Amino acid sequence: MPRANRYHLADLVWHITHRCHNRDYLLRFACDRKRWLDWMYDARQRCGPSVLTFCVTGNHVHIVAAEAVDGQIARTMQLVQGRTAQEYNQRKARCGAFWQDRYHATAIETDAHLRRCLCYVDLNMVRAGVVAHPRDWPFCGYQEIVGLRQRKCIVDRELLMRLLGLRSLNELAGFYAACIDEVLRTDAGRREAMWTENVAVGKPGFVDAMQSRLERTRGLWNMRRSEEEREQDTCMLRDDRASYGEMAYEAVFGDEKHH
Repeated sequence: MPRANRYHLADLVWHITHRCHNRDYLLRFACDRKRWLDWMYDARQRCGPSVLTFCVTGNHVHIVAAEAVDGQIARTMQLVQGRTAQEYNQRKARCGAFWQDRYHATAIETDAHLRRCLCYVDLNMVRAGVVAHPRDWPFCGYQEIVGLRQRKCIVDRELLMRLLGLRSLNELAGFYAACIDEVLRTDAGRREAMWTENVAVGKPGFVDAMQSRLERTRGLWNMRRSEEEREQDTCMLRDDRASYGEMAYEAVFGDEKHH
């Protein structure tokens, strides 16, 4: 399988996806997911990217983050994924890769597309059938965004509030809870591969600007622009040389899902 491509451009919001090697459930137990959160909290303090939400599942992770300075996300991923793998392999006396090659990054326009992407990430385990609501999955950003968790928080609520055009953290909590509830009433179970298989997602102007920027600064001429069928104002920029592919949502935790 070709390697997932990554494009590091600052001043953008990125949806990061990274799965475990061979899609194995190496994050199956809560203790391992908790350690990933600990390392992400530490990385936020050291490296500085603003995390807007996240989700840790049994075999992959999602992060939505704003990168103000080029390299913040790369340093964060190197620290978090490296330490997670090192600890796991030492504890299990295991050798070999923990993560499936590179992580994948998709640039998200900070308009309604950002809101949709945030909900998509936090509803991951609802789609998997593990929980009925994201508030019941402590390894995603929902509890932090709505103010249910206030210690060792990873999400930059202040920035998220500004990006969503809201005036207070209380307004953010109510707004986001309503957004999640609306999706739960409509199409929470629908998978949207556009968030994990493209270089950029947004309105036509945003995608065109991304394509031009990548061609100019990275010398990349193999990008293909397309539109989402159900929404004319949503465009995607795709790199056909390599696709990270859809995440495995069949999170079969069985009797061990709460360990």
